[in-house]
Amino acid sequence: MYGYAGNILRVDLSSENIAIEPLTEELVDKYIGGRGFGAYYVYKEVPQGADPYGPGNILVFASGPFAGLLLPAGSKTSISAKSPATGIYGDSNVGGHLAGEMKYAGWDAIVIRGRANSPCYLFIDDDRVEIRPAGHIWGKGAIKTEEILKEELGDDFQIATIGPAGETGVVFACVNHDFGRQAGRCGMGAVMGSKNLKAIAVRGTRGVPVADIEGLRKVANDMFQELLSNPGLKIWQDLGLAQVTTWANSIAALPTRNFRENFYEDVDGLSGELMKETIVVRDKACFACPMATGKICKASFRGKTVLVEGPEYETTALIGSNCALRSIEEVAFANYLCDELGLDTISAGNVVGFAMECLEKGIITKEDLGGIEARFGSLDAFSDLVHKIAAREGVGDLLAEGVRGASSVWGDESKRIAIHVKGLEWSGYESRGAPSMMLAYMTCDIGAHHNRAWSVTHDIAVGRNIIEGKAAKVIEFQHVRPLFDCFGVCRLQWVELGLPLEHYAKLYPVVTGRKDSWEDLLRKSERIWNLTRAFAVREKEDFGRADDWPPRRFYEEPVPDGPVEGMHITEDDLNVLLDEYYEIRGWDADGRPTADTLTKLGLEDVATELRRMGRIK
Repeated sequence: MYGYAGNILRVDLSSENIAIEPLTEELVDKYIGGRGFGAYYVYKEVPQGADPYGPGNILVFASGPFAGLLLPAGSKTSISAKSPATGIYGDSNVGGHLAGEMKYAGWDAIVIRGRANSPCYLFIDDDRVEIRPAGHIWGKGAIKTEEILKEELGDDFQIATIGPAGETGVVFACVNHDFGRQAGRCGMGAVMGSKNLKAIAVRGTRGVPVADIEGLRKVANDMFQELLSNPGLKIWQDLGLAQVTTWANSIAALPTRNFRENFYEDVDGLSGELMKETIVVRDKACFACPMATGKICKASFRGKTVLVEGPEYETTALIGSNCALRSIEEVAFANYLCDELGLDTISAGNVVGFAMECLEKGIITKEDLGGIEARFGSLDAFSDLVHKIAAREGVGDLLAEGVRGASSVWGDESKRIAIHVKGLEWSGYESRGAPSMMLAYMTCDIGAHHNRAWSVTHDIAVGRNIIEGKAAKVIEFQHVRPLFDCFGVCRLQWVELGLPLEHYAKLYPVVTGRKDSWEDLLRKSERIWNLTRAFAVREKEDFGRADDWPPRRFYEEPVPDGPVEGMHITEDDLNVLLDEYYEIRGWDADGRPTADTLTKLGLEDVATELRRMGRIK
């Protein structure tokens, strides 16, 4: 099977059974790879109502047909499970070098179920697969764990790890890889920890069959040449994603003080230019990526000096301006703490910013926070709180449940400022001045994340006050952008450097030998989108429009200052956006896919199940 390793590795940690399953034509035809494989296995194999922390949940590591090939940035691994943060389908993806190494070892996906009796790690050396004891690394930081395993096994192993936060089941624990890359969203690290699985180490020595090697060389060479000649490439190489911070501030989209504002007066202290001048040590790239947006930085705090990859934009936005830190070095050190503890920086910044505002407003007291003076601008407070969260110690046990969990205890006024959708904290674009971006967050299948449909530039281009007509653009992006996760390739070359999508349409047949048109691939992406929505409908009896609703702050509080002062989105606006969105999608008025829509997308069995349960018509 061209473009694929041809095998699925199945590991049952409860029984210690390891099995090989051939990759099927049907799975590839319907779901492509990566995120598509994860969505399929999670829907088909996680029992309805399963505990996300229980042995019935599965954890899927999956690559795609472009991963590991000599083409721009074929580096992405998707990690999928039922999310402990949301209770519905969750996934996250990570760059680095893991995806290619899995395929070189002979595996397109690793499906892990059960729970080991004691801490373990998964050792994969081509087709030699072992469940090995991990008592010596349990309790250690994610970065330290990778260092230890590299020393034991060799630098040619690619390793994914969790930190203490994954071991204790923090709902926003991440999976770490390559000393600074994270699959951060949806608590995939917590699922891994619930299985007593500390790490996965992979080495592969095989190749990947390609349908038309000369065709691949030509298309890939055209892509590389177009990227290398792009006049915008150098600034990405120089500043990486850190440059986005001042841009987001200029368009009034930068989360500030728990999303109370979207314009940060101290943004110069967090700029990519300042970061480059003061703390960057060297550049770093994922597999076959000419953009090299990773930056290794040096930071010091409380007498300790560390090296950390980052901070990238999302970290700077959610830990920097959202918690009102004023120094990029402080953000870099906070980034290091989260990486070592195994915490998603997006959710960590949300949770700490939420606690800071709750204290400021008198919703809680300093005593409620275990004596921590959690004021905006305090790295001391951030450090103390994330350590408590990772250990689930004191108030950290509550904050480890995310802003939705904490607000359920701290009361109604705190719920108004708990910035999440479906239990997943909002990522780095405040959207009261961007209706399509607001809708993208509201309808994202995993919760409030920007990666499925980054449409803020569309709002700016066509008018920030316009509501009608924006749902169609959001849906367009929600079909295009997730395709990159299915292919196993980074989307930055398209998003930031304008690499035409037709290159990817040309890649698919020369790599896989399949004749799918771009429209065919988009249809498959639509199928996957509806499958993950169907999972939510199956798991939550009353799932619907209310789950797509944004935080009350965003429709009750106009923007207080900055370039879009006074803007907000009304409840009527939100309903217009959702009505248009549901109609175009072929869902009912409450946001549930109809049996007819699912059937047209080749999901007849899903439609039958949901109708039998009384969840859809």
